[in-house]
Amino acid sequence: MLSVWRPAALRSNWRGVTICSVIALAATFVSTTYGGPQLLYALFFGLAFHFLSQDALCLPGIQFCSQTLLRTGVALLGARITFDQIAHIGVLPLLLVLLAVVSTIACGGLVAHVLGRPRSEGLLSGGAVAICGASAALAISAVLPRTRENEQFTLLTVVGVTALSTAAMIVYPLLVHVLALGHTAAGIFLGGTIHDVAQVVGAGYLISPHTGEIAAIVKLTRVAMLVPVVIAVSLLFRTRMQAEATRMPLVPVFLVGFALMMLANSLHLIPPAVDEGLNALSRACLVLAIAALGVKTSFQALASLGWKPVLMLVSETVWIAALVLLALAWMGW
Repeated sequence: MLSVWRPAALRSNWRGVTICSVIALAATFVSTTYGGPQLLYALFFGLAFHFLSQDALCLPGIQFCSQTLLRTGVALLGARITFDQIAHIGVLPLLLVLLAVVSTIACGGLVAHVLGRPRSEGLLSGGAVAICGASAALAISAVLPRTRENEQFTLLTVVGVTALSTAAMIVYPLLVHVLALGHTAAGIFLGGTIHDVAQVVGAGYLISPHTGEIAAIVKLTRVAMLVPVVIAVSLLFRTRMQAEATRMPLVPVFLVGFALMMLANSLHLIPPAVDEGLNALSRACLVLAIAALGVKTSFQALASLGWKPVLMLVSETVWIAALVLLALAWMGW
């Protein structure tokens, strides 16, 4: 891990890192100036520079961004969460979140089997929908076998969950109004179903400040599920790839970092200003990683995946929304 920061590695990485940084800055500028999802812009801009992935001078830095910075960004996500936030939502909503996450990942595996897709794709797409969208897709992909097919599917998942999450931010508040859900129930529904954190907050505060607060807490509880899910996926593929098992840590290092950041934040060891800085750094690392993954992938490769991955993501999104709504109705919320 530390070898990537040695002078020789830095000299070989700077070109690729610079390219990814320019793409990330362009994506950030467009997102902040004209609106829209920053990660999706970084992905599309990266795809336009796919030819640079064939350049031997640029490739090491691109790989550094898509692997090392990806893991760093996921580890820093832990600074968003505290145990108090999870305890605040109560027992029943917590059980609902656990059920929604586990069943959605199982749904992904089942749909992948029915459609004849690899089980890894079902776990990746199901985890992205169940936990926290693009960030979860990147975290889970980090412990899957490193193949071109998995990288391509990861990018398609990022595109899909971002688009579905943006659509949900618009449609779900209207659904809340039609179903006449109370502010607390609406927060649980929005936080328990929308994929990305930003869209959850946006949809929640469209209804009321109380709904926005509840939605954010429920969503962060889903984010906390990233730790056991990634460990489970890592162990699954560790046992299936015996040849690589001796080189794979039992628990990925970046996941240990996630847990430590979450613990430090729970114990109030991170000052608010530092916490904001860590959140910004996490976001920057993930944008750079997405830009690098975009550079490594072509439009033709994404198109070659066909319609089945899209159907998987839509099916999982419908499943988690229907499950949470039915559970809220059963609990009398």
